[in-house]
Amino acid sequence: MSELALLPAVSEFLKRQHGHFINGQTVPGGGKTTFNVVNPATEKVISTVTEGTATEVNAAMEAANQAFYGAWANTTPMERGNCLNRLADLLEKNLEELAQLETMCSGKTIQLSRFLEIGASVQFLRYFAGWATKISGETLNVSLPSFKGEKYSAFTQREPVGVVAGIIPWNFSIMISIWKLAAALTCGCTIVLKPSEFTPLTMLRVAELAKEAGIPDGVINIVNGGGSEVGSALIAHPLCSKVTFTGSVPTGLAVGRSAMEGKLTRVTLELGGKNGAAFLADLPVEKIVDGIIEAGYLNQGQICAAAERFYIPSSLIDDVLSQLKQRLSTFKIGSPLDETTEMGPLANKAHYEKILNLFEQAKQDGNQIIYGGCPIDGTGYFVEPTIIRANSPDDTLMKEETFGPIGTFLSYDDEEELIKQMNSTPFGLAASLWTNDLSKAMRMISRIEAGTVWVNMHTFLDPAVPFGGIKSSGIGREFGSAFIEYYTELKSVMIRY
Repeated sequence: MSELALLPAVSEFLKRQHGHFINGQTVPGGGKTTFNVVNPATEKVISTVTEGTATEVNAAMEAANQAFYGAWANTTPMERGNCLNRLADLLEKNLEELAQLETMCSGKTIQLSRFLEIGASVQFLRYFAGWATKISGETLNVSLPSFKGEKYSAFTQREPVGVVAGIIPWNFSIMISIWKLAAALTCGCTIVLKPSEFTPLTMLRVAELAKEAGIPDGVINIVNGGGSEVGSALIAHPLCSKVTFTGSVPTGLAVGRSAMEGKLTRVTLELGGKNGAAFLADLPVEKIVDGIIEAGYLNQGQICAAAERFYIPSSLIDDVLSQLKQRLSTFKIGSPLDETTEMGPLANKAHYEKILNLFEQAKQDGNQIIYGGCPIDGTGYFVEPTIIRANSPDDTLMKEETFGPIGTFLSYDDEEELIKQMNSTPFGLAASLWTNDLSKAMRMISRIEAGTVWVNMHTFLDPAVPFGGIKSSGIGREFGSAFIEYYTELKSVMIRY
């Protein structure tokens, strides 16, 4: 099948000179520096964006602060939820436009852009909208003594923290932005988002749709630019009350330090890591292979929760790797705008070069490359889906996050050894267990050090289920009801009467 033709709306949007979205308006920006947006499938520049400066950061934060105390504070919880639902309606209405734009920027396959990037964003918006009228405190029985017949009552209430700075990665530029803005707006906060320099366009379009949905000016703002310039300025800004960041562990640690050193600014950090997937010996080889592909190769492995370490029983590993090699060899790799493509390019040149360096590191470590391990000749940041058989838990690719289509495999003989290997990492975002023995799985879940443990599945997220990491993989939780704690302050009130 040939590539899809771009919608006229997409072509026209790409032709604009892009900058920022501040106080309900498209703002070209006064900076003299621009950066290019490159289609990772063609390596061609598809648009240019003006780099944000202190002027745009200040304007966005001021607009968000005014909206926080003004229009958004005067919007009822019910109407806040209605705004999010109307935005969800508009995402659905403009699904193909947004999906094509996302695919052009990130290299995500068009099917994934449609059904996960946009489709899941709609679901998350509707979920968060439902919470807008359900944020509450509690009444408390106090035991203070009465000297002259006076009585006491106490209660708690949750209040929005203020202006939120959201720093977004390039792998899911719409969906992760939606997670953050929906949580903030539901709780009564306002937000300034900084998308990745590699995928800066899609949220500019979503912000326009948010205005169309009736979200007041200043509630959602977008400032584009680099992390060291715009991101740092947002974190350090005196009007910033909270930072929410999704990205790499090293950058997240720097974000957290910066936020805390300034004025103890609250943080939610979702930082990825080195997720493990363990397959027990009761599973047939075909089911193991299906699970590996689900856990490790979706979106070219560019998912923070994707599995990168795979643990296979010694008695099965040869058959598993043989069948996995055959399956990966049939993957259709090509243009992400072709609806039959199963694997597109990596999202940007810097990441492509990182993955090529990891291929070389695996060779230097003496790992066996069962399949892949090479770039694909031609235009675009394409690499082969890769299978690496490690020698020990200390090999580089068993410890360092790859964030790419690389599965690194190690065999095990003993389930105690398996648990030890699963936990032998400073990270703890996610893990999965694959078995037909539910009793055994239930006993192992509590022993695995991860914020999320899936059983017979991997990478699936539902807005009702809290998500976040432990150890070096993050602070705080998103989704469920847990997000409320991180976007509100708990105030205690005591009354004597």
